[in-house]
Amino acid sequence: MNSTDKPIAFALAPRPDLDRLAEQFAYDGFVSVPDLLEEECARRLHALLRSRQDWRQSIANGDRIVEFDRPTRAAMPAETAAQLDQAVYAGARAGFQFRYETIRVPDADAEREASADPLAAFARWWSAPEQRAFLARLTGISGFDFADAQATAYAPGDFLTAHTDDVDGKNRLAAYVLNLTPGWRLEWGGLLVLHPEGGGSGEAEARALVPQFNRLNLFAVPRLHSVTEVTRAAAYRRYAITGWLRRY
Repeated sequence: MNSTDKPIAFALAPRPDLDRLAEQFAYDGFVSVPDLLEEECARRLHALLRSRQDWRQSIANGDRIVEFDRPTRAAMPAETAAQLDQAVYAGARAGFQFRYETIRVPDADAEREASADPLAAFARWWSAPEQRAFLARLTGISGFDFADAQATAYAPGDFLTAHTDDVDGKNRLAAYVLNLTPGWRLEWGGLLVLHPEGGGSGEAEARALVPQFNRLNLFAVPRLHSVTEVTRAAAYRRYAITGWLRRY
């Protein structure tokens, strides 16, 4: 077994600023936590996401979600791919729309336990009592049972339009984004935008968060938010692990 085959040792970095961060969440309903994980842990998670080939491109299509694995998307005729792009952007002009790649993790603990996927191991660790206690102290939310998870990758042209994450039956209390791309530049896009409270259009009131490496962005649900389009100048995909703190 070489070093890349060894299990990732998940660990939070020391957090002397926890009280200050908790105060910010209590005041603003969101918080941005730098250097969440131990450095080696974050770098190995990034390497894992870059090496994976089982990504599925996920696209909103009205009330449905359409997905393509990478070989299917690569084999798509150029004319068909162009038509799909046009349909995606047309949908974004009028309503909710997204396009990005995902690797999903099962919600059930038994399925996570049975899985050999390191992402399932991360989800088990992230939902364990010690990490739940950390998140409860950070957010002031103590009534959640687990954190769900998925890996996401935004390539140039990918985006997510405004929505609140408030879905019936999901019991979501807070949303999180653990950013895992080193060296990301602001001008490449992929910014998490928290819209003004009440859904107003005042740009001065919006908060745009750069997807800095090993930074956790966490906000209460419901909160109107979006992810800006990743530009063609981006040198690589915008990788993250995302999800929600949920009740059963």
